[in-house]
Amino acid sequence: MERLECLFCGKRYPLDVFRTFCPLCREPMFVSSTPRRRVSHLERSLAIEKYQSFLPLARIDKNLSLGEGDSPLVPLERVGGKYRLPLVYAKNEAVNPTHSFKDRGTAVAVQKAVVLGIRKIGTVSTGNMAGSTAAYGAKAGLKTVVLLKEDTPRDKALAAGIYGPVLVKVKGDYGGLFEASQEIGRKHGIYFMNSVDPLRLEGYKVTAYEIFQQLGKRIPRYLFVPVSSGGHLIGLLRAFIDLNEEGLTAEMPMFVGVQARGCSPLARAFSQGRSRYSRFPRPETIAHAISNPSPPGGNLALRLVRDYDGIIMAVTDDEIIAAQRDLAELEGIFAD
Repeated sequence: MERLECLFCGKRYPLDVFRTFCPLCREPMFVSSTPRRRVSHLERSLAIEKYQSFLPLARIDKNLSLGEGDSPLVPLERVGGKYRLPLVYAKNEAVNPTHSFKDRGTAVAVQKAVVLGIRKIGTVSTGNMAGSTAAYGAKAGLKTVVLLKEDTPRDKALAAGIYGPVLVKVKGDYGGLFEASQEIGRKHGIYFMNSVDPLRLEGYKVTAYEIFQQLGKRIPRYLFVPVSSGGHLIGLLRAFIDLNEEGLTAEMPMFVGVQARGCSPLARAFSQGRSRYSRFPRPETIAHAISNPSPPGGNLALRLVRDYDGIIMAVTDDEIIAAQRDLAELEGIFAD
């Protein structure tokens, strides 16, 4: 049976999808690594099948998949030329079924939910994760509850609502809704597969395994990751740790977590040399999808980034718009 582990105190607990934070440290836990020979099966059709031995899935039901993963690694030659950079790539996660990397985490979490006999799932979202969870819930025939921030854009709400979930707009910031959802889930038997859910983090690892294979079994020198709750960054870090522990890589990439300056609690804590972040006052940025004043996985992300010599930085809205324009005009990629 899988166990959950806390990086801060080292304690392990049996897997319980309704209790995913360490009762002592109050920090998110992850699925504990088990020493075993892990291999890739690149001949298989689904991405999660190819890397199944790296995931906490004893079996995979193809009928629960929407075809997530295997996204292209696109060389940004014109952007690199403009700024005189060595070869730069973008991992185009918009080709996933609901156009977001969130599908990778949802796919693994739903596979496990069905095995565990769970019939109700949910999430707290600012947009993309709502659509992803609702789509996979519909595919699996699960009742799905989505808690949306009241300022969630209408197009994001519609994109989730089309799948027929129970859709609730709620007042409050992401951190407050996150905590409330955990209590609601335990009370009503709803598995809230939120941003730093341990099984969701396992799904995010597959992105890193793909990058490793696409680069000819080499690691990138740098890996830039937008940071909101911290879950995506944590999952990618964990994947390269796996590869290192298996002896498949001798080094780790330098991870660069990126936040919008108008809401950058982790970048601020990192620059000040602190191991824990403080809630960011008065968030104000155009980057609504990563505007998270109290990220649930923030302290864990800070810990892992420091342990592996990475950095967390902040960029201005003007820099975000300029980069968005460059990707669109030079590479034909609209990073929304």
